Amino acid sequence: MDPSLMLQKVKERLPEKRFNHVLGVMNTAVALAKHYGVPEDQARIAAILHDVVKFADREWMRGIIEKESMDPLLLDYHHELWHAPVGAYVAKYEFGVEDEEILDAIRYHTTGRAGMSDLEKIIYIADMIEPSRKFPEVEQLRAMKHDGLDRLMEASIRQSIEFLASKNQPVYPDSLKCLEHFEQQKGNVKND
Repeated sequence: MDPSLMLQKVKERLPEKRFNHVLGVMNTAVALAKHYGVPEDQARIAAILHDVVKFADREWMRGIIEKESMDPLLLDYHHELWHAPVGAYVAKYEFGVEDEEILDAIRYHTTGRAGMSDLEKIIYIADMIEPSRKFPEVEQLRAMKHDGLDRLMEASIRQSIEFLASKNQPVYPDSLKCLEHFEQQKGNVKND
């Protein structure tokens, strides 16, 4: 499907403010992809579709998670996480996306995971630093955008985990494993 048609269909599903966020993520992701040598077309499509079901019915999403045998642990966490794996499902079956790298970038854009591809990192980061984001630490993250994808991803996942901890919210295990992955790369975590 042509990206401009995807955008049109996504616009029909989202409130104006969320659609503007999608445009911000798309522009940020394409700029990061260009800088880091990742195919811009992959970044554009993943960004357009990353929030495709953000406002979908919760029970419908629960049904997709159960029917498709997605990680049942998802259902023990906040429903805000559900739109990522269900979004990858919709990208595949409604929008015809077959590129597994794009689907994984959509699937893990809320949690991250250990061993993320560069495209996954770009979508996670772009979702966090696109121009409409206003949290206090966002300028610090934006200033790091050319410091290396791993460094920026580590700072971004650390920020997300610290935010959830400050709100006494549980952190999904993939996010913790993502941060641990970067700590291991620096030699800060020892395995027995």
